[in-house]
Amino acid sequence: MTDSSPEGRTNTAKKQSQISVILSRFGKKGTIYVSAAALALGAFVGAASFEPNPARAFAQGENVSQGEGMRQKLPSFAPLVKQVKPAVVSIRVKSDAAAKAAFGDDEGGPRGNPFEGSPLERYFGGPGGPRGGFGPWGRAPGGKGGPRQLVTAQGSGFFISPDGYLVTNNHVAQDAVSLEVVMDDGKIYTAKVVGTDPRTDLALLKVDGRNDFPYTKFSHSGAEIGDWVVAMGNPFGLGGTVTAGIVSARGRDIGEGPYDDFIQIDASVNKGNSGGPTFNESGEVIGVNTAIYSPSGGSVGIAFAIPAPTVERVVAALKDKGHVTRGWLGVQIQGLTPELADSLGLKTTAGALVAAPQSGSPAEKAGIKTGDVITQVDGTEVKDGRDLAKKIADIAPGANAKLTVLRDGETKTVDLKIGQLPEKPTQRASLSDDGRTGLNDLGIAVAPAADVSPNDRQGLAVVGVEPGGKAAEAGLAEGDIILRVGDQTVNRPGDLKRALTEASKSGKKNALALVKRNGDQRFVALPAVS
Repeated sequence: MTDSSPEGRTNTAKKQSQISVILSRFGKKGTIYVSAAALALGAFVGAASFEPNPARAFAQGENVSQGEGMRQKLPSFAPLVKQVKPAVVSIRVKSDAAAKAAFGDDEGGPRGNPFEGSPLERYFGGPGGPRGGFGPWGRAPGGKGGPRQLVTAQGSGFFISPDGYLVTNNHVAQDAVSLEVVMDDGKIYTAKVVGTDPRTDLALLKVDGRNDFPYTKFSHSGAEIGDWVVAMGNPFGLGGTVTAGIVSARGRDIGEGPYDDFIQIDASVNKGNSGGPTFNESGEVIGVNTAIYSPSGGSVGIAFAIPAPTVERVVAALKDKGHVTRGWLGVQIQGLTPELADSLGLKTTAGALVAAPQSGSPAEKAGIKTGDVITQVDGTEVKDGRDLAKKIADIAPGANAKLTVLRDGETKTVDLKIGQLPEKPTQRASLSDDGRTGLNDLGIAVAPAADVSPNDRQGLAVVGVEPGGKAAEAGLAEGDIILRVGDQTVNRPGDLKRALTEASKSGKKNALALVKRNGDQRFVALPAVS
């Protein structure tokens, strides 16, 4: 509205006069700057002289935002949430505080590493302080031992059938003395553990007394990178909470276990979300939330879910037998790096390199040898060591399998009967080290293993590694035992030097070294020495 009073007209005239004086000082050379100044001052005068018109502003804004082809409606997940939220539950767990705890906090909650003994163990800080890394909730420091007592923790889960079967994480249900399921409507039921699978961190629970529980279905269409997803659960004990995001990546390997195949999402997942479902836009479960990456302890937009196909297979086995049986080959395997492939005379890095067959295993009985490269299982290509482990695990124990291997440059076929994966891993030996003999070209100090470790009679013990040296870059560490380089055994430093020199004379950039670490064997590509 224009101020038409004498005082208002006088103020406006004064401001216009000020603008004229400023413009006259710029002259002809300042045309661009004059225009900018005029616009700025004009806006100032306009602001002082006119009141805004909300109706007009709204109309103009509506014109732009609602113009044909201009307006984009963001997705609403409300219908999906109404459909599936009743099937998602909170799980209250009473467990022995002296056992491995499922949750850690800073306020007297149970402490410990819920993944101790599993492939995810190395991503969690030990007693004495937290560390950034992978974890289901960004754990707090581990606590000291104390009197045995029952403590209560919380997680998430979801029903998969109307008769009361529900899925959660193994680290939620493990060591449970009692389990309570809290429905979305507040009703509480007692649950029992049907079976658990620590290797995939999954557990199957059962609630009795009803045959009409709301339940979810698993997706069979897969999850594509960029797809919208909705995560549901019980973060921080707040009850049914919904977060949304997209699939950020697939096939993530976040641990040392051979079965890692996680879906990465950016929907917020926090402490208490463990065991909850991730849905696609059709309301189907694409995964079970199990871990986050968090330097701070809270969500930073990187969460990991166990894919639905894996969950379905494990749940079916748990429901049938109470445990999961997997095929077993019995070899220590590793992937091929370009350096390892070069030292073996291979042109590609496809396949799984056998570091050692285990004594009495199906692989040893069938004649699989150290240095073999397994390239196919029953005619299907093997991408790497993890791919081989997954393929073998999916074969029923007792079934026959045909392996294609490369040995000394030749392709061979090996027929064998698949064994059953043992439930518990074997104990690994430790190595103490003292004494040192220098090998400056590699940046390591070595000594005969027989002089260093009472458990090792052959090989060279690595008793010192120069940071940033060639040996360190190749992956050697103190405590390693170098058993063989190329086709030569090495028991003295001179043996190692000679083998590396011969590799260089034969035109190789790297020499294949067989190394033992903590009882396991693996290959390392050491730089050849001229």
